Amino acid sequence: MTRFFNIAGPCRPEIHYMIDPLPRLPGVRELIESQNFFVIHGPRQSGKTTYLYALMHRLNAEGRFSALTVNIQPAAAANDSAHAMMMIADAIWHKARRHLPEKECPDMPDTSDQESFSRGQLQRYLNMWAEKNPKPAVLFIDEADTLPEPIFPSLLRQLIAGFEDRPHGFPHSVILTGVRDIRNYLFQKKQNSQTEPRNSGNFAALPFDIKAESFFMGGFTPSETAALLDKHSKASGQVFSPEIKAEIFRLTQGQPWLVNALTRQIVTGILKDDCSRPVTFAHIIEARKRLILRRDTHLENLTDRLKESAVKTVTEAVISGEFLEPGRLRDDLTHVREIGLATLEPPVKFANPIYAETVFRALNYSYQISFNPEMAEPGRYIKSGRLIMDSLLSVFQEFYRRHAEAWLEKFDFREIGRQLLLMAFLQRIVGINGLIECETAVGSGRCEVLVIFGSERFALTLKLQRDSYSEQEGLSEMLGYLNRLGQDQGYLILFETDSQIPWEKNSYRITSQIPLEKRIFRKDMTIEGKRVILIGM
Repeated sequence: MTRFFNIAGPCRPEIHYMIDPLPRLPGVRELIESQNFFVIHGPRQSGKTTYLYALMHRLNAEGRFSALTVNIQPAAAANDSAHAMMMIADAIWHKARRHLPEKECPDMPDTSDQESFSRGQLQRYLNMWAEKNPKPAVLFIDEADTLPEPIFPSLLRQLIAGFEDRPHGFPHSVILTGVRDIRNYLFQKKQNSQTEPRNSGNFAALPFDIKAESFFMGGFTPSETAALLDKHSKASGQVFSPEIKAEIFRLTQGQPWLVNALTRQIVTGILKDDCSRPVTFAHIIEARKRLILRRDTHLENLTDRLKESAVKTVTEAVISGEFLEPGRLRDDLTHVREIGLATLEPPVKFANPIYAETVFRALNYSYQISFNPEMAEPGRYIKSGRLIMDSLLSVFQEFYRRHAEAWLEKFDFREIGRQLLLMAFLQRIVGINGLIECETAVGSGRCEVLVIFGSERFALTLKLQRDSYSEQEGLSEMLGYLNRLGQDQGYLILFETDSQIPWEKNSYRITSQIPLEKRIFRKDMTIEGKRVILIGM
């Protein structure tokens, strides 16, 4: 059977292009050998389940352990903890029958007395499996963090209680897998419990202190991304040049689903499986557009998280370039990293260019479809196949002067409303005929935008004018951006805020104390041989 790039569920080596997942998490085997309980966590569709099955099959093939992977997500819909523990035991039994020899399988759980499962029956079930099994049992519990309160604490308590009986009276090693680290799950639930009723005790009193370590499943490395593409090239003869491989990695930063989805869109969606044709940059650009505009479940789920308080806070700071407020800063950043939206280490930014564009489009969609059709007619700004950026920004500046305050007042993400409004107009005009890339990071103080239209490239720096230093600072930043791009001309967009009024969270106010002619202006200047058009709004 012809293999293909997988975008749904765990990879299977007989039908999917895949690299060996086991080297992705060095140190796991050592912890299993040492009878440890630990955690593997990472974003959705980053390869966790593929890794678990590969490790399960490897351990079982070696013959020293009885390894089993079980997905417990259905137990999240249980009526109560007792019902959930019974469902988990039943899932373990069914999975064991499929993957283990009869003598290594646990007995069929007794589900006639559901109430007993609330009194530690799952622990007892695992006790009996370990006692019966001629080999040490290794249990991978997938989707562990999908269990709600009070079900998840009940599972943890039974694992903690059985820990001291391993390896002959309890599984030799237990690995919990999910999006969140256990510590962060407990913290988040504790925070939520301050405003929501609790019925399972204090989470702070339930540390999972038998956990030896937490492994984060991130993206592919550049070499792993190239190795995956090489699998297809070897099977089909289709060529990915080193430059093409590097561009696919740049756009995805190795996020496994994105790598597979982007490449699949090129190979199957655009080239129609004609493997005689080499992949080009034009194919990548077209595949990227299709992927973002189609908004598959992976990207849709990511944008749905923008409603969460922690995600909203970090997103606003990344786009505006402002500093993050203290308090729950570390936990907000950790949460956003766990779902895969942003990096954790400085500079904190969106995890990859595809996510960045997806977020911008999701946040400013209402703006995009609300512009006056005559104002947003692309033919007004595109002449003979060329984008007239001066005309575009001039029209937007007039629109901003008249309407911005009313538009921003209705927007939830007011901190970054100005930037999103301009980006919406650019995306509406450029549409599917051009490309927009943004460089944003917490603390950078600006949002850098590159508009690519045909053979032309337009560099823009968007900045809030907080004080009298902002303009000079912005000019310096614009110059640095032009130097990085190798461009001779760029646009610095200064959005005026009222320097007389202290900056307030969620402030969308456009100053009325500064005269209009000083706020709405255009200046052309030359700095170190570079032309900079300064536009005030």
